[in-house]
Amino acid sequence: MRKLVFLLCFATSSFSLAQLPALLDKPTVTAFAQEISGDLAERNLEYISTQHRMRGSRAFHTAAEHIAAQLKSYGLTDVQIEQLPADGKIFYGTQRSRPAWDAEFAELWIMKDGKPSQRIASWDAIPLTLAQDSESGEADAELVDVGAGTAEKDYAEKDVHGKFVLVSSQPGQVAELALKHGAAAIVSYAQNQRTAWSGDNPDQIRWGHLDTFAKQKTFAFMISMRQARAFQQQLARGEKVQLHGTVRAGQHPGTYDIVNASIPGSDPKLLREEIVFTCHLDHPRPGANDNASGCVATLEIARTISKLIREKKIAPPLRTVRFLWPMEVEGSMAMLNAHPEWAKNQVKANIHLDMVGGGPETKAVFHVTRGPASLPSFINDVAEDIAEFVNEQTYKFAATGEAEFPLIARDGGKEPLRADFARFSMGSDHEVFADSSWSIPTIYLNDWPDRNIHTNFDIAALIDPTKLKRAAFIAGTSGYVLANIGATRPANLFDVLRERSLLRAEDTLHRGLQLNSAEQLNLCTFQLAYERQIADSVSKISNQNRVSPGDPGSQVKNLVGLFPVITCLFPVITQPITAPFGDAALIFRRNPNVKGPMTVFGYDYFEGKYGNERSDKIRLLKYEGLWGSGGEYAYEVLNFADGKRTAQEIRDSVSAEYGPVPVDVVIDYLKAAESIGVLERVK
Repeated sequence: MRKLVFLLCFATSSFSLAQLPALLDKPTVTAFAQEISGDLAERNLEYISTQHRMRGSRAFHTAAEHIAAQLKSYGLTDVQIEQLPADGKIFYGTQRSRPAWDAEFAELWIMKDGKPSQRIASWDAIPLTLAQDSESGEADAELVDVGAGTAEKDYAEKDVHGKFVLVSSQPGQVAELALKHGAAAIVSYAQNQRTAWSGDNPDQIRWGHLDTFAKQKTFAFMISMRQARAFQQQLARGEKVQLHGTVRAGQHPGTYDIVNASIPGSDPKLLREEIVFTCHLDHPRPGANDNASGCVATLEIARTISKLIREKKIAPPLRTVRFLWPMEVEGSMAMLNAHPEWAKNQVKANIHLDMVGGGPETKAVFHVTRGPASLPSFINDVAEDIAEFVNEQTYKFAATGEAEFPLIARDGGKEPLRADFARFSMGSDHEVFADSSWSIPTIYLNDWPDRNIHTNFDIAALIDPTKLKRAAFIAGTSGYVLANIGATRPANLFDVLRERSLLRAEDTLHRGLQLNSAEQLNLCTFQLAYERQIADSVSKISNQNRVSPGDPGSQVKNLVGLFPVITCLFPVITQPITAPFGDAALIFRRNPNVKGPMTVFGYDYFEGKYGNERSDKIRLLKYEGLWGSGGEYAYEVLNFADGKRTAQEIRDSVSAEYGPVPVDVVIDYLKAAESIGVLERVK
């Protein structure tokens, strides 16, 4: 077994010794490497991170206007801020539009002897201290600690009527129950997302959320763990904690403001086709890595391509290159649903940047992430090949002080990039584009983990301009390659695909060792089909027919001897494979009138239509697999429901991707999705 792993690694090594990315010539690499400026990107980031960029808010619009103004100053002529209505009633596919939310004032004071003693929360100083979707209100009341605050037992024998409740949970998880018991408002010390560094910094203040669509409104303040512990110590001593909170904030009908710019294609036959760069402009102040970093990297890509074209250092792209700065997920949902013909016929690929600038203090690992297994595409191999080049060059520079393309910023670090090549993961706009409603292949660049995400410590000072430069280089050159694949394919494209497929074969072997013989065979069968579809995917951009037996791509499609060898290393399955029967033979397809993932931003379409109590009983949503869990399985089950696969085949596909799951668990979810009109049964 280990010998095969060695042979696979040896087979790939001959492809990775190239000094340049396989699909870029040296003048193009040089032009991008010299022009992209991480320092300029950081200066834009410093401004954007001063804005508390909540959806539809005045500060979001200020940030959008800055992006648009910079684009125009960089020479882009097709620049606009598109405004799509958002009032809480309009749906964009599965996304229920969320009304705009603004705050004017919010403060929380400790009171002593009836007078303000210490201000512990201020909207003006740290907007994160006010939970999103808080409503105007005022309260002068005692503080009562109710622990998590999410269960009836947390309120047992405690009088919270007319009082502030101190909770460890997110305000949105607590509000309904706390208000039922008469609480006046909420004070939360909810901690950050779970990573190795969670809880290390007692001064972090977490971004808090109330339910956008809650029937009963309230307000909530967010405090640090240090402050919460101080309160708990006072309460444990039998002392009273008196607080006074004032909030002037609320929702109102607004718009999704989406900055939209493009560099037109030069080929009359291809210019209507588009390579679309996205990032998300929203998030709280400072929100430097999440996601001012992706926004300014995208802005820098637009500036660089535009300038290099004007200076004739690169040729204009054959296809149009578009740049969008929407709100996370909901903005992309609005764009794709509001422009169905554009989404269906023009967008050929999406490159999404979400958190790409974290310096060493953030503890971030940079990922070049593939699209889902339901949407095999060669575009991910293109990005990985370019990122591998950046890895090699930046490591060489860090280790020796010499490299032709070190890709460092004047004020940035010199560490090697060490980009990780990751399988599909959810959590940002890329999952919207890749959803089977549109099936747009995606490249997703992202940092994870990040010790400061969604806290007051996600600051500009911790952003590395060298990292911004490298992320912009990988994304920008990947997009430029895709924009220029025309009626013919680059001769060495299939060399890239072959290298990456060999590396995936090694990964398939390692994953297969965790499975029984039947699941090993399923995994290998699925992976072979996946590789063939990657080769076929080239035709979706190159406008050529699928690869023929004499085409170099057939070497990738057939992977001569490779997967059969791997399959033979696994124990031989003895039981016969039978055709699915009963419910396992059912076939479903997506309802074309319901577009988008089930879980979007601030709204769960599945729960909204199926009901919370019934949703809690859907086993797939809580299923834990070897390499994935609940929401990931559900996302891909819907993507694989293409009107051709049986329920058994859908189960086999998601099992190959995330680990074995019982077929009846998948069938229950398919039927539930059918009952709310997301799926249709094929007769």
